[in-house]
Amino acid sequence: MRRVLALAAVIAVAATSAAAEKWTKFADGPNGTQWSYDSDYTYKDKASGRVVVMQAVSKPASNLGPSGPGKPDGVGYVYAIDCAKKNLITVAAYKPSVALEIPAAWRDTAPKKAGGPENEALLAAVCPHAEHVPVR
Repeated sequence: MRRVLALAAVIAVAATSAAAEKWTKFADGPNGTQWSYDSDYTYKDKASGRVVVMQAVSKPASNLGPSGPGKPDGVGYVYAIDCAKKNLITVAAYKPSVALEIPAAWRDTAPKKAGGPENEALLAAVCPHAEHVPVR
């Protein structure tokens, strides 16, 4: 009976962990590359008013993501977006050999224009929902 309960607990934890990432594809890139954002991670930063979003790159043909930090196929970025000004701050990057570390002073970083097809597609996907994301 204990083994059944222990197995059930492990399965429940695994299911919760898997459900913690909800990836939404927003752009296709060259050679089968795809870009997605994690809608479960997306929130509005109370201090800056920016929408903070985790973005991941994937390539299904190569069994690469999309996945979050700490996963063997997790490759991506965290951005803080100003939807009105159409600019962003690269908060952090992650890949299997580099853990996600959010710097405490990321809000002091100068924003850059959200140029390029992937960044423009990210704004187009995330900004219409900016008023409906949680504030943290």
